[in-house]
Amino acid sequence: MITLRRATAADAPVIRRLIHAERLNPFGLNWRRFWLAMDEDGRVIGCGQVKPHRDGSRELASIVVLPAWRKRGAASAIIRHLLKENPPPLYLTCRAELTGFYARFGFEVVENPAELPPYFRRIAQLTRSLSRFIPPLARLRVMKLKHTATPTRQSSPAQSG
Repeated sequence: MITLRRATAADAPVIRRLIHAERLNPFGLNWRRFWLAMDEDGRVIGCGQVKPHRDGSRELASIVVLPAWRKRGAASAIIRHLLKENPPPLYLTCRAELTGFYARFGFEVVENPAELPPYFRRIAQLTRSLSRFIPPLARLRVMKLKHTATPTRQSSPAQSG
C-alpha cells in the first residue's frame, strides 16, 4: 500500500537523489513544497511538488517514482494530492509522450506560447530555440490545468518535467 506524507528537512537528500536520477530540473527543490509517496515499510518511493514562479504561475513539478514502483499508482496518488491542495490554473512541462497521462487529470497542451504566463512562455521559447542543438528538447510540452478531472485507473509514468 502506498501512503503520502509531507517532506521534512531530513528528506531533502532523498528528494535530490530522486530528481537527479531521473535527470529532471534540479532547481527549485525546496523540501517544504514536496509530498512523498511511501511504501509499507516507510521507504520513500516517489515525490512531487507544486513550485511557485516569480510571475505568480505555479508548476506541478518533480514527479518521480522509483522504477520498481512505477505503474502501481504512486505518481497518480501524488498528483491527485497536489491538485487537491492547488486549484487551477496550474502548469507543467513534460515530454510529449506523457501528455496523455497528464490529460487524465485535466491538463491540456498549450500550443500558443502567447497564452502562457511569462515563465512558461520563456521556457517554450527557449526549448524551441535550443531544440536545433539539443533534439530531445523538441519533445517537451507545456500543459495547463484548466479544470480538475477524475482520472481513470491506468498506469503511472515514471516522471514528468
